Amino acid sequence: MSTTRATPKRARISLDRSIERLRKQLADLAAYLGRGLPSRSLEEFDQDTENLIAELLGDTSELLEAYEYAEFGEAAGLVNLTDEAPESAGVESQRQRLLQRSRVLESCIAELEARRAAEPKQSQASRQTLIGPQVAEHMSSEIRSLSQDASLKDAGQAMEHWKLGSLLLTDKQAYVGFITDSDLARAVVAKGVNPATPVKTCMRRPVVSIAGDRPIIEAVRMMKDQATRHLAVTQDGSIIGVVSVSNILRYYSGVV
Repeated sequence: MSTTRATPKRARISLDRSIERLRKQLADLAAYLGRGLPSRSLEEFDQDTENLIAELLGDTSELLEAYEYAEFGEAAGLVNLTDEAPESAGVESQRQRLLQRSRVLESCIAELEARRAAEPKQSQASRQTLIGPQVAEHMSSEIRSLSQDASLKDAGQAMEHWKLGSLLLTDKQAYVGFITDSDLARAVVAKGVNPATPVKTCMRRPVVSIAGDRPIIEAVRMMKDQATRHLAVTQDGSIIGVVSVSNILRYYSGVV
């Protein structure tokens, strides 16, 4: 009997200690934002943090990639979602980069806290419920759409008018796909497709979506897996918004 109970108890102690270590690292980061005196150089702090994230979450963790992105002010992890870097990827100020680091550490803590909370509930393990910042909190709630029968030129003009990088496409009954500025550039400019061609010939289908209550890091994973920079956001099966790489970058750069 004692052996049966020992394994979850050790796991709980391990997670408690891991969370404690991350919280200390987050507290130490405050010194670089002017709230105290740093005990080491920022380069040493970054190396220690990278090693800690790799140890606790794995050296292939997307959060480790996100921290590297925060360090250098470049989309070191997120840019590789596709072969095209978002225009807003540059983070110019040192303070913004420090705020990015802080948000990544907060996400690390949230993921471990969720694992700890799920330990006694083995029946819910398959749901992989996570806490922390949710996709719906950082999505664009204004949905812009176009008929799949509209022309590529119509799609380009609509994106220019609304200052967007993507549009949802409909068949008059439901959303059936996405068209992005990258798709238009490749189809119309690179391949010389007639701008009068229906947009449905170049759209991405089906619509790739994520539930609004999922954590932001899960949106990053899905974008990388699906090689896309835009996801529809759903609630109870209905689309309620769109989240893009730009939304995620703004979150990690500390811009509200």
